[in-house]
Amino acid sequence: MNAATTRAAVEAEFPGLIAAAETARLRAYAPHSDFHVGAALLFDDGRGERFVGGCNVESDVYGLTICAERNALFAAVAQGRGEPLALAVVADTDEPVAPCGACRQVLHECDPLRRMRVFLVAGAGDAVRETSTAALLPGAFVLDAGDARRRSPWR
Repeated sequence: MNAATTRAAVEAEFPGLIAAAETARLRAYAPHSDFHVGAALLFDDGRGERFVGGCNVESDVYGLTICAERNALFAAVAQGRGEPLALAVVADTDEPVAPCGACRQVLHECDPLRRMRVFLVAGAGDAVRETSTAALLPGAFVLDAGDARRRSPWR
């Protein structure tokens, strides 16, 4: 799936999701690239806040930099959250930006049942693209293709 949609449509179905990602983007630390990204996961698991956000944090050692998507995912796993319903990723761009390869792999691993909705949102304007973890990384590497529920990081 890779379909164009609008902020209004996402907001109607998932109120607050894009705003949570935009808030996270404001916390991004990007002194080298000046490329600010925010991500937010939506949960309906009754375990705390509905949204878990993450932003990109750069390091002078580029390999130690973390992207917004992985930052949000790892924070949610550390909080012991249930399975996320949706993810929004907002970059300070005119068009939606897809996650990097590392984020695609982690997203794929964190969505073993392939149910998470993924919204890529332009920071300026109304452009939004809906996709899925399967569409983001076709033919993904899977170390153990056993029971998907057993492989899930969500509690």
